[in-house]
Amino acid sequence: MMSFAKWGNALYSGEKSYGIISARKKWLSLGLVLIAVSIAFIGIRGMNPSIEFIGGSQFTLSQLSNTSQEPAEKVLEQHGLTQGTKITQLGSSGLRIQGPEVSVEEIAKLRTDLATAYQVSPNEVDATKIGPSWGAGVTSKAVKSLVIFLTLVGTLMAIYFRSWPMSVAALFALAHDMFITAGFFALIQAEVSPATVIGFLTILAYSLYDTVVVFDRVRELTGDLTKQNEYTFAELVNLAVNQTLVRSINTSVVALLPVGAILFIGALLLGAGTLIDISLALFVGMIAGTLSSVFIAPATLVLIEEKRKRTSQHTATVLAARGEKEITVVAPKAKDIFVEPAKATEEEEFAPDVIPGRHLGQSAQPKGKVKKRKKK
Repeated sequence: MMSFAKWGNALYSGEKSYGIISARKKWLSLGLVLIAVSIAFIGIRGMNPSIEFIGGSQFTLSQLSNTSQEPAEKVLEQHGLTQGTKITQLGSSGLRIQGPEVSVEEIAKLRTDLATAYQVSPNEVDATKIGPSWGAGVTSKAVKSLVIFLTLVGTLMAIYFRSWPMSVAALFALAHDMFITAGFFALIQAEVSPATVIGFLTILAYSLYDTVVVFDRVRELTGDLTKQNEYTFAELVNLAVNQTLVRSINTSVVALLPVGAILFIGALLLGAGTLIDISLALFVGMIAGTLSSVFIAPATLVLIEEKRKRTSQHTATVLAARGEKEITVVAPKAKDIFVEPAKATEEEEFAPDVIPGRHLGQSAQPKGKVKKRKKK
């Protein structure tokens, strides 16, 4: 069985290759379907906004010996608060109780009754009243931040890569990640809090980074596309995706391990409810970002480039030289790609061949001049 390192080397050299770009229409169709399904979930089920967005009253109890939710439910029922309430366990000794907005006097009574029900001091009950105007301000700023971010990203990528198709493909991949993450939250009705919004913006940066890594390799391989007639644009993009595949996997694993630890160990086992909103957004978004940078963004780039005159003419020339009519992605060897090696210096040209892990013997060691001692 091939080791992971050998597998990565084989992908980079072109000895082993996966026809990811061959199925580019399937990947793009799948991405569009997932976006449509996510939009349907958002429209039908709707999002589950937290109290910060809709306003209400919140009570946080700490240092509890009993974290059962039954006493809190009885207190809320006594005050006529049976609709729109939510009780969440925080860690191993805390509770968070959220309900509709009530008066200041009612908040004071609820605080006292909750303290009595759980046999703690009223000082251990933190009461907060949040107005809906605060959530509206957060939403407005989040939308503005998203628009500014996407505008700057599209402009900078078009300037950096000197290619508007790469910019469009990257933005489509970002939209794919956002809709899938938001659709997943709507599907399971996970709470959307300001921390979730921060998580959404974070996964945009992560997805963009992974896409830029792939596109940077694409630019290196296709920079002198028309100077050769052996490989098409699609085939070189496929090589770039395969060459960066191991890096994408390693980056994703390293990023998902701490986020997964927070989500599964911290939130599920320890009951740290306050961490679910941001960690779940990061976990889902990072997985979607990795997949989009490998499958969606390169596929979109190739489909756009194939419509451009320069690329389509070059593809037709390559196919005519092969005697083919349709594009069949061939896996080019990395050594066959037109990259001129750097010229060796005079010292390197006459240096002995060094084999890693093997000693060349004493004869290969530099010899110094032996000084003769003068006789007294």
